[in-house]
Amino acid sequence: MTIETNTVGVLALILIMTLVTLVTRFGGVFVMSFVKISPRIESFINTMASSVLIAIIVPMAFSGDAGAVAALSVTAGTMLIIRKPLPSIAAGILAAGLVRYLF
Repeated sequence: MTIETNTVGVLALILIMTLVTLVTRFGGVFVMSFVKISPRIESFINTMASSVLIAIIVPMAFSGDAGAVAALSVTAGTMLIIRKPLPSIAAGILAAGLVRYLF
């Protein structure tokens, strides 16, 4: 299936992506409304969120450029020291920007 990249085609793609996003987000909430949240289910959901984050970060740590490694290192170090996510993320972004600007 191909869609032309004129104005109508681009708008159709945006509409399709919007619908898919809404169906997956609302569908998950709808399905979970039938599930009783037990401690075991809650533990699974919390662990799943962590595993997705790790799946994103680990490849970046091994195959990313110097800016990505600096961002990861500074964010992790700052998080361990001050235990606040927002300043840690800001420090990581700053580190990535500085490394990429200077090198």
